[in-house]
Amino acid sequence: MILKENIDNKMHAPKQKNGKLEKIYWISILIVFGIGIYSIITGYFMEGMESTNLSNIVPWGGWIAFYIYFIGLSAGSFLLSTLVYGFGMEKFEKIGRSALLSAIVCMITGILFVFLDIGRPDHVMNSVIYWNVTSTMSWEIHFYIVYLVLLIVELYFSMRNDLIVVAKNDNFKGKLSRFLTFNKKEYTDIDKVKDKKRLKIMGIIGIPLAILGVHGGTGSIFAVLKAQPYLNSALFPLIFIISALVSGTALSIAIYVIKCKVKKQQVDTSMIRSLGSMLSLFIVIEIIMVWYEFLVGFYGLEHEELGTLQLIMGSPYSWSFWIFQMGFALFFPLVILIIKKTRESINWILGASVMVLIGVVGVRFNMVIPTLIMPKIDGMPYGNYYMNLSEWLTSFGIIAMCLILYTIGEKLFPIDEIDSHENGVSKHE
Repeated sequence: MILKENIDNKMHAPKQKNGKLEKIYWISILIVFGIGIYSIITGYFMEGMESTNLSNIVPWGGWIAFYIYFIGLSAGSFLLSTLVYGFGMEKFEKIGRSALLSAIVCMITGILFVFLDIGRPDHVMNSVIYWNVTSTMSWEIHFYIVYLVLLIVELYFSMRNDLIVVAKNDNFKGKLSRFLTFNKKEYTDIDKVKDKKRLKIMGIIGIPLAILGVHGGTGSIFAVLKAQPYLNSALFPLIFIISALVSGTALSIAIYVIKCKVKKQQVDTSMIRSLGSMLSLFIVIEIIMVWYEFLVGFYGLEHEELGTLQLIMGSPYSWSFWIFQMGFALFFPLVILIIKKTRESINWILGASVMVLIGVVGVRFNMVIPTLIMPKIDGMPYGNYYMNLSEWLTSFGIIAMCLILYTIGEKLFPIDEIDSHENGVSKHE
């Protein structure tokens, strides 16, 4: 009897601990979200753009930096999912659905940041209704719409088989799943073949859409700014794409490992090590891109571009470059991922991924702020910009919303395979 009680206590202890962690998690993000909403109402809605530190000299700030950060996370996560659904690499199947869900949520988050920045988000549909085919931004908005629809449809077909299984339950998830599957009772081999074909087609279509239309297109918005010599480079869209692959891969690693640790599930060590190797490769490519970006900038000897590089590397703003971009986003993770002892450790790979996610925020800020601070004509005054408290609170609130949306998605839909819920490991392991 005592032995049985001890076993029962050991079985319930992890559940109780997870319940407490989940409660703390929800309370924390809801508080941050609530503060963010309060900041939007009392600052943004009541005072408009005057609630920010933006000006005519520096019209783009932290919100634009976060916008391209989350668009990059979305594009990178989606491109990683294409390894599973576009190219049939079942080795990475465990992260396929979560990559699609994170791509959807990050896309929504990025769009919300740019909605705030334009000042009149109610006018955004004008670019859809009155399509200016010569405008990069107008094209980008159309790409975003098509891309978001593609992500939602692809996620649906990737989990349709498990939705049918969940639909057999009588709880809310079961009712929702029955609605989404149109009360379909069985998932046949014919359905499996058709869905696999659909996913492959959507994955292949999505590759050029994500590369050329979404994040490459976002880079193009910056690259076509002829009045900004530092940004006006054909290399800039490519840097956006590589940076998206870096951040998207890091996000997928972090989400998967953290979920496994919280749920006390077995981590697929082989998959994470492979993803770690991919991440190190993408980081090396990005370092090469950054090197040539700066090399061309220095050799151009243009006043504005040299001044921008000086602001990035040797001004009061340079801590963002040296600590976040070169340190957290590139150098430290790369060292971790190439040393044999650390590159084989799941915890070290997770640490490197978290560093990348933090560091890429600095990368995005360095892309946006310094080039606007630098005067375009010699002798003109420099701009000055730091995010104020209202901007930070609003940003943290939106990021909290991102976490809430993703967590709700994990709760409502079978993002993990059914077998992984039941047995703690994937059926493909």
